[in-house]
Amino acid sequence: MDKNTLSFGDADLAHFYDVGLGPVIFVDYAADMARRVAAAKPTNVLEIAAGTGIVTRALRDALPEDARLVATDLSPGMLEVARTKFSPGESVTLQPADALALPFPDATFDVVACQFGVMFYPDKDKGHREALRVLKPGGRYIFSVWDAHRNNAFARIVQETIDRLFPTDPPQFMKVPFSYGFDAIQDSLIAAGAPELAAHVIVVDKPIADVKLFVSGAVFGSPFRDQLKARGFQPEAVVDTLVREYERAFGNPARTSLRAIVYEARKQ
Repeated sequence: MDKNTLSFGDADLAHFYDVGLGPVIFVDYAADMARRVAAAKPTNVLEIAAGTGIVTRALRDALPEDARLVATDLSPGMLEVARTKFSPGESVTLQPADALALPFPDATFDVVACQFGVMFYPDKDKGHREALRVLKPGGRYIFSVWDAHRNNAFARIVQETIDRLFPTDPPQFMKVPFSYGFDAIQDSLIAAGAPELAAHVIVVDKPIADVKLFVSGAVFGSPFRDQLKARGFQPEAVVDTLVREYERAFGNPARTSLRAIVYEARKQ
């Protein structure tokens, strides 16, 4: 994948992602995703871009014990963290896989789910085609994306701060997850063979219990960290600056609004 989009790899990065970002911006949407998947009453479920297993854990809790659950991610480091969330007897398979070349036969799964992953694909059309390929006819493809910066202040503030710190060459990672809109998604799914599409806007009012931990997750739990280092800037200094910006914007204790869009498509 493009080095400027997604390159999750080492254990420290996965840890910051999980403990810093997870409790604030992922867990509520994971519960919503699990509810939607379970409502389809599937017997075979695939999760793509599972990361550190936040959604995977919610899926396993929501699905019947005899339902097969396979969770994949491009990063072995992320999956190592995910494995710590399951006991040896639980029915879940965690395996590295590229979302653009899934190692499964056609028509294998009843549901394919992906939370906040498709925005990072270097070829989004191919990613959607692969998800639909491994779905059975009539199967459901459920995935989520973040709405634009204007509706997600937690990310907009990061990008605005970085733009000020790096006026000539700002890191771009924080723009990537917030720029994949409805028209592009709809056109891609129609071309891939899923003409019926439902979109659900999910707004969450969320406290940020530990601002520094959350900001550290945003900086050290993503490729943003390496983009800063490549420009000769210490990530720790950016964390301190962002903490001040967050407290100014969200108060202390801090609270913000999150806005994501969940898409549901059905394979013909």
